[in-house]
Amino acid sequence: MAESRPPVSDPAQVLKEEFRRHLEMFYARLNLAPPYESVEKAVRTLTTIVHGLPLNEQVKIVADPALHWQQFRNAFEASGLAKKHRGIITGLVRDRSAVNLPVEYDHFLNFFRG
Repeated sequence: MAESRPPVSDPAQVLKEEFRRHLEMFYARLNLAPPYESVEKAVRTLTTIVHGLPLNEQVKIVADPALHWQQFRNAFEASGLAKKHRGIITGLVRDRSAVNLPVEYDHFLNFFRG
């Protein structure tokens, strides 16, 4: 029997919280202090993007991890996070095997590969 999920009351809130957790992990695993203002801007950007979509599209995104990451990547880039710590992160990701992040984080790391 398939596991049923409770209805999502605010898809944007669900995505916002998940995105924030991913950003915290991203910077923690890279041993970098997150650029707090830019992180907050990225979270606001994601919220704006998601709120601009019809509710059925928001629910669809919440239900599909691939769509989560697509939106997270868009907000990461649009907010300017892809430009923060650029030199440091570029150096760290030269050897992907040395970066202690799950493969999903390549959505962010790819911005720093030359």
